[in-house]
Amino acid sequence: MKITETEIPEVLLFEPTVHGDDRGFFMETFRHSYFTERGLACEFVQDNHSRSKAGTLRGLHYQLRNPQGKLVRVLSGEVYDVAVDLRESSATFGSWVGILLSAENHRQLWVPPGFAHGFYVLSGSADLCYKCTSYFDSEDDHSLLWSDPAIAIDWPLMTPEPVLSARDRAAKQLSEAALFP
Repeated sequence: MKITETEIPEVLLFEPTVHGDDRGFFMETFRHSYFTERGLACEFVQDNHSRSKAGTLRGLHYQLRNPQGKLVRVLSGEVYDVAVDLRESSATFGSWVGILLSAENHRQLWVPPGFAHGFYVLSGSADLCYKCTSYFDSEDDHSLLWSDPAIAIDWPLMTPEPVLSARDRAAKQLSEAALFP
């Protein structure tokens, strides 16, 4: 497994070794030691699976009291996956990382606790799976506005407006969002 730091060193890109032949392929998608060797807590307690149609943008979501680390991968299709640093004490506070994840490139993104996470679907549809280090808590659920000019994420939009949930349309800008210390 090749593991690379992104522009925000805590956000990691995992690229598994894919062993393929005329039958298909095999790859290891998770090994606990990859995390513990880097001093990362990674007791995953919940797996989530999301299917979305083209042009859908989900996020940017986070939990404040029960922050979630997420190991994200795509099983079918392609997405632009984004992590935003919401740790006020961090040198990279308000910065973001965007990575193309697809069924073809097999990449995975580690989004640590203290970050908002979201993705935009670039293919006809996409199945995205992610492991979480904390349980979903509906009372601790926050959304950061995907189009906040203070963050200025360069989304590769296929249309002027993405398909959004009511929750994501009503998300808060960074200046009014609840943040991590």
